[in-house]
Amino acid sequence: MGRFFRGPGASRPVVTYVLIAINVFVYLLQLIPGLNVTSALLFSPYYALGEYAVAGAPYEPWRMITATFAHSPTSFLHILFNMFTLWMFGQVLESMLGRARFITLYLIAGLAGSLGVLYFDLALGLEFGSVVGASGAIFGLMGAYLVILRHLGSNSAGLLVLVAINVVIGFLPGSNLSWQAHVGGLIGGVIVGLIYTRTRTREKLRLQRYLIGGLVLVELVAALAHAPLFVG
Repeated sequence: MGRFFRGPGASRPVVTYVLIAINVFVYLLQLIPGLNVTSALLFSPYYALGEYAVAGAPYEPWRMITATFAHSPTSFLHILFNMFTLWMFGQVLESMLGRARFITLYLIAGLAGSLGVLYFDLALGLEFGSVVGASGAIFGLMGAYLVILRHLGSNSAGLLVLVAINVVIGFLPGSNLSWQAHVGGLIGGVIVGLIYTRTRTREKLRLQRYLIGGLVLVELVAALAHAPLFVG
């Protein structure tokens, strides 16, 4: 499948390789006793809710991003599966979209995954847990790719089934997976995919930048909506 946008393409999926390298490097750091890397990077709604900061809990909303570069140090399969999936979809999407649009998609989807954890837990009254992993960003890649395939008229049935199965697995008891991050990342990826497909012509590139910028702004507002300044 060729490049989705006109213009010079990426000869190699450099961004994909860099993302994989960062995730693996962080994982190796997590395995070193005494560094406490996992606890420094993981995300829980407690870190984004100023209501708890009043009681002494640290307010550290940046963990919504840092958690996407960490994985469970007790499960090698966790990072192995995520990096394999990132390699599969990353190299295709980076070639189609270009490096800048690809990393934008990845980061937006990753933040959307953490926002899913925050707001699904709040809305459903779920017990706050801690999460790590690139799954939200990866589900975003799959969501965007699904939208692009459908826009191009390609057969997307297989990918749709794959996404559906992986979403359902997250709801199974004992799966130890964050369905909230999966669904949040998927939604973020689908929205970015829709923006890219609707603004792929040269005449609409400015509109694309405005829409992506607006989406990032919405995410940031949602991420900071419970800052101590507003709820204290």
